[in-house]
Amino acid sequence: MSAELKRSLTLYGLVMIAVGSTIGSGIFRTPGQIVAQVHLPEYVIALWVLGGVVALTGALTYAEMGSMFPGAGGLYVYLREAYGDTIGFLYGWFILFISTSGSIAALAVVCAEHLLYLYGGPDSAGMVVPLAVGITVFLTVINLFGVKIGEWIANMFTGAKLLGMLLIIGAGLFFARPEFTASNADSAFANTAPADLSTAFAIAFVGVLWSIGGWQHASYVAGEARNPQRNVPRAMILGALIVTLVYVLANVAYMRLLPMEQIADSKTIAADAFGNLAPWGGTLMAFLIALSTFGTTGIYCMTAPRIYYAMANDGVFFKKLAEVHPRWRTPVNAILIQSTWSLILLLFWGTFEDLIEYVTFMDWIGLMLTGTAIFIFRWKRPEAMRGYRTLGYPFTPIIFVGICLWFISYTLVENPVKAFAGFTVAFVGWVAYQFYFKKHRD
Repeated sequence: MSAELKRSLTLYGLVMIAVGSTIGSGIFRTPGQIVAQVHLPEYVIALWVLGGVVALTGALTYAEMGSMFPGAGGLYVYLREAYGDTIGFLYGWFILFISTSGSIAALAVVCAEHLLYLYGGPDSAGMVVPLAVGITVFLTVINLFGVKIGEWIANMFTGAKLLGMLLIIGAGLFFARPEFTASNADSAFANTAPADLSTAFAIAFVGVLWSIGGWQHASYVAGEARNPQRNVPRAMILGALIVTLVYVLANVAYMRLLPMEQIADSKTIAADAFGNLAPWGGTLMAFLIALSTFGTTGIYCMTAPRIYYAMANDGVFFKKLAEVHPRWRTPVNAILIQSTWSLILLLFWGTFEDLIEYVTFMDWIGLMLTGTAIFIFRWKRPEAMRGYRTLGYPFTPIIFVGICLWFISYTLVENPVKAFAGFTVAFVGWVAYQFYFKKHRD
């Protein structure tokens, strides 16, 4: 199998990938965790605005690098060119074994939870993991048959999730329940700040960062995009702007439709909020969210394998992962190894909270390092062709890197167990590179 990847993704498809990769499970699952930590509505909105700042500054920073390196691989390529093969390899390694595989597992769990919400059987809770396994296997098979099928899934299901978000936002703006807004105004819970505000903010920010990450996935499929120097940067920036606006408005809507105490206890917040408006509302919203997370899982199954494909083409990963199916023109082996590890994580961790804590820490180390790469390129390659230059440089990447660094430092101190798990996987990757992949390449 020695065919080349086919350039068929349009700007619209790339924007749908950026938005669809970001609006997945987070905005439907983490608001309850965030409210439970910080209590006050103004703190909740401040956290989501801060998350939007992270997404937008990151997208503006990455857009310049996307215009410099328009081939397949995205962030792996940026890190390899800035820091060398070892760091580039380690990023691809933990994208495979932590970030994307863990995200697929977590998304499949939320999709399964909302499908089972529709079913509502007494024994449905025990079916979450088996159903999530079935969802992962099905979407893996679908993505083997070509990037256009993956783009079609991204377009259709991203449309479904945006419809669901518009319904929630519209309901919150025009059909707010007066008794709930009044109860929030009088509630001791909603008017009492947590005892340790800095700790509460940091814990809540895990959910925000989980929810706003994903716009960078447009860069992973640059090797299959039309006019990638222009369209990939545009897609990341437009995706970050759309997501930030939707998330802030959605949280305002949640707080106008539900009491803060109920939000704090909810794992299906959108379905609960819409269910308060009409008897069929919860069912409709659960259906749309199941479609949303189904589509996002499909996008993740499609995009990240292009990183492993690029690594294998560079000779720093298993050679079989560079093989492209001659008929389907997809990196089938890269897709299969990613989904296999996702299934292992599903069976090992099983819960949404454990999965996102496992993913978020190492994911944002990689994103922070990528943000610093722009300084290296401005210094070492000032004359390189750039279709776009970062707006507000150097302040834009400094803000992005600074917030990432604060979050990473906090997690190291407050949640060392999950950090240790991530570093263990990274260390295994370093050993594998030094004693196998590097020698194999040489």
